[in-house]
Amino acid sequence: MKFQKKKTFDEQLELMNILSKRFFSRAHQVDIEGSFPFENIQDLKDTGYTSLTVPKRYGGNEISLYEMLCFQEKIAEGDGATALSIGWHMGIIKNLAEKNSWNENIFQKICEDVINGYLINSAATEPRTGSPTRGGRPETTAHKEGNHWIITGRKTFTTMAPVLDYFIVSATLTDRNQVGNFLIPRSTKGIVIEETWDSIALRGTGSHDLILQNVSVPEEYFVEQIGIEGKKASGWLLHIPACYLGIAKAAKKYAIEFAANYAPNSVEGTIIDLPNVRQKIGEMEWKLMESEYFLHAVAKQWDESEEQGRGAMGPVLGAVKLTVTNNAITVVDLAMRLVGARSLSLKNPLQRYYRDVRAGLHNPPMDDMTIQLLANYAIKDLHNSK
Repeated sequence: MKFQKKKTFDEQLELMNILSKRFFSRAHQVDIEGSFPFENIQDLKDTGYTSLTVPKRYGGNEISLYEMLCFQEKIAEGDGATALSIGWHMGIIKNLAEKNSWNENIFQKICEDVINGYLINSAATEPRTGSPTRGGRPETTAHKEGNHWIITGRKTFTTMAPVLDYFIVSATLTDRNQVGNFLIPRSTKGIVIEETWDSIALRGTGSHDLILQNVSVPEEYFVEQIGIEGKKASGWLLHIPACYLGIAKAAKKYAIEFAANYAPNSVEGTIIDLPNVRQKIGEMEWKLMESEYFLHAVAKQWDESEEQGRGAMGPVLGAVKLTVTNNAITVVDLAMRLVGARSLSLKNPLQRYYRDVRAGLHNPPMDDMTIQLLANYAIKDLHNSK
């Protein structure tokens, strides 16, 4: 099975549906053990999924943002941890291709490696700085020695750490008032993965600490300076709400199937015909419909826009993430209320969905930052209209 051999998007989506069911069959064990879904990631590599966002000029499919999000939703219906994990890799490659901010030779090398199954993710969060979106300056440092950079520090929440081949590491340059991103291959001496991930949500993301002990990389691996460029609108981050939308869809499906089959002796037939049950199903469908239309419409707008148009999409991208994530939490809660106490059993996927969607509140951008951004946007729009 190869995505590249499927002639249409619908055929590719059906292949992902097959994989998603496979991921679901493994999700409970990974969650209980707090292990990493190695088999899921290998399936995604073997089917060629992990290279779909590589530009066509380097042998990839260069899929649209809309297509990527549909695939990510389907993965999340099977296993949210797998979806969020691979979403970073898929989105980073797409983002680098769109913004063209790296040296072309370096990017070409990365793309060729991705075609061969390599995986990449960024490592930006640190213990004392919190989320990089709030402006914290990295305590990880980089200084120049000859024609190499020496990097030292600790990064937290390095998702997919067990299988990454490349890390994009942010560091403060000690000889100037700047922050930069460095490309660091996993094989580089001085890299240590400390298995610290003990979250109760998305337990299978392997988001361990990355420790850099005097890591030396060639000067050309200083791939970009972080500044104003880092604040550009980033459509690829919609893989985050796509993940939580997929989890919420799985919760709705489970709740409806439960209602259609649960027949207590206190009612005739099953509970699916009870008004209070149908009320909850209707509310779930409403929230999911709202989320799906908003997410997909904005993704298509991104795909159809030029650079200038995309640059103005920051507020709506944040609003999508806020809306979809909070709706997902509501949908899972409604599903659990419908199913009742059974939903709290460790054997029941709803309790995993409940824990997993809560993680969305802590993925960027945070709700309070989005609300402030929207307020600024509304005020500026009012001034401009006068």
